[in-house]
Amino acid sequence: QVEMTDWDQEWQERITKVVNRVAQDLIANDESEISEVVRRRLFADLGSARMRRKVAKTYADWCFERNARLPAEWTAVDSAATDAKAREFLRGRFEACYPFHPATLSVFQRKWRAVPQFQQTRGALAMLAQWIALASREQFRQARHEPLITLGSAPLHDATFRAALLGQLGEQRLDAAIMADLAGDTARAQPLDADTAGALRNIHRRVGTAILFESSGGQAEKVAHLPELRFALGEPAVETTTIDTAANALQSAGFFIRKVGGDGFRIHHQATLQKVVSDRRAALDEATEIRPAMRELVRQEFGRGNAMSVVCFPDDNAAVADTRRLTAVVIDPQTEWDDAGATRERIRHWTLERGNSRRLYPGALVWCVKKPGRELRDSIADLLAWQRVAHEVEEGLLGSEFSDANHSEVNAKVHEVGQNAREEVWASYRFLALLDKQADDDLRIIDLGIGRAGNGSTLCGRIVAALKSEALVNDTVGASYISRNWPPAFQDSEAWPLTGLRQSFLDGSLTRLMDPDTALRAKIAEFVRTGDFALASGATTDGGYEKVWRREEVPVEDIAFESGVFLLTKAKADELAQGPAVSPQPGHAEPTPEPLPDTTPIPALDPPNPPLILPGQKARLSIAGTIPRESWNRVGTRLMPKLHGSAELNAKVELSVVVGAEQAQSIASELRQAMDDLGLDLKLNINAA
Repeated sequence: QVEMTDWDQEWQERITKVVNRVAQDLIANDESEISEVVRRRLFADLGSARMRRKVAKTYADWCFERNARLPAEWTAVDSAATDAKAREFLRGRFEACYPFHPATLSVFQRKWRAVPQFQQTRGALAMLAQWIALASREQFRQARHEPLITLGSAPLHDATFRAALLGQLGEQRLDAAIMADLAGDTARAQPLDADTAGALRNIHRRVGTAILFESSGGQAEKVAHLPELRFALGEPAVETTTIDTAANALQSAGFFIRKVGGDGFRIHHQATLQKVVSDRRAALDEATEIRPAMRELVRQEFGRGNAMSVVCFPDDNAAVADTRRLTAVVIDPQTEWDDAGATRERIRHWTLERGNSRRLYPGALVWCVKKPGRELRDSIADLLAWQRVAHEVEEGLLGSEFSDANHSEVNAKVHEVGQNAREEVWASYRFLALLDKQADDDLRIIDLGIGRAGNGSTLCGRIVAALKSEALVNDTVGASYISRNWPPAFQDSEAWPLTGLRQSFLDGSLTRLMDPDTALRAKIAEFVRTGDFALASGATTDGGYEKVWRREEVPVEDIAFESGVFLLTKAKADELAQGPAVSPQPGHAEPTPEPLPDTTPIPALDPPNPPLILPGQKARLSIAGTIPRESWNRVGTRLMPKLHGSAELNAKVELSVVVGAEQAQSIASELRQAMDDLGLDLKLNINAA
């Protein structure tokens, strides 16, 4: 018979009551007594007493200096004792347990004796014998030497030791948790410990091992608190904050380590939500789930509070319209920036050409390209996995092991990973490429650095701010700037066609403007009013102009960017105002002035068949006919303002063009983009010609 039955338990209690009348109970719970038994059974020689005292003093001093962050049962002494006596007391406790750390021996009495299967003498000695043998062999392979045998040095990677450990705990299901988080080849602690060295070597695995022992494997509701972990793993070269950080990092990355309360940790055989999320993430499809979600999030971030026009993920250069407004072109997140590769050459080609023709306004395009790396893709995968888990928790599809308390945790996590994904969009799209005629390949690259999504900031606003800081974009320009950059070709005539003026702000010759048409019209009207420049139209053969506006108000809507409209310098305007000088030639008499014509008004002729409109009625004026191509721009600036004040003004337009079948879809997409930019709700039909 290997187990005590209820009958045995009953008789043991009866015998104990009889014996206790004359007997005295003895409980071996002092670490000095336990260590003495263990040392006699496991060690033949403990080494020099001098080394033992030195190690004990070093650890005691470390604990005394940090007693506020360690368990009170280890560092508390009589309040009347001096500091010297307190240090001596701690030194004695460490020396009594040498070569073990006191926490290594006491954990079996403090925590494990609540486990029914644990054999306090034979079980502990069997585990410690394997522990010492494996730890002494491992210290040479791992090049880490511990002055004392701590809980973190337990060889959980050894199958024999792990079997003995789980046998004492009576919980074989913990093997999966140990292998997944601590001891396996792909354990969650492995990547966290990849860069650790020296005294911090394998700190995450050691912290996880201490959590396993201090939480008693979850058999009873035991918890490994941070003060206990600090005391069990602390040494002169390791600070307590390092242990706290390692514990929290391992809990965040682990699949079976749970956080209990504010400073507690526990390993359980049941997987955490992190494991469920990892499984859901592994089930995501790259083409149908991750990539579309990544593109949608990028589109949302660039479309939030636009400070400029945005075109997302063009398939070719024809998909990017040749627009005059400053436009951010967002490259697909699958394409990463390559400074000297195909990506840069493709952007250069798309900047200068559209389809098979040269662009008129290449300077209006700002290309936004993602940095190399998988960070954005991984953050999107995390978000999709947590959203799926949140749905399953809400619907109760994960079973009863996940309580209602997990709902708020999952919702908070979904919000957190969603914010992280937004931040990653800002951090990933950090490269800007735009036209620069001074560069060797006509491209200028700007590295925005790591960005952070703020409450009142937008990605387009960040791009505009970066361009303004580089003096590449301005909201407006001054008269002196135009004078300094007056083209040499127009120095003699002192007349700059408005079409060429606007083109200079859009082809990289001059600074970029957010909205060139609006900004230039407003500034030209201001220049004419103040006399800095003049506006002229209709050049004549004798070097003059049909109409010149100088120091007067010019309606903004009357300023048209046409080839027959010019911006004149102040000197040229003054010269035209004085008129050409006329000097009489010798031998010629002054011409006799002709008589003035008769200015008697001639009565106007009535139009034939005038419409009959009775008093009080309304008249409808309608205009219909064909408009020449060269007059299209003037219709909006000259004709429409005359009708703007009417109460009932209706305007209809019908445009048609005949093109080849292979060009129809490309032109149709451009027309739809233009109508969207203008806010027009027009119907576009494609029919056979």
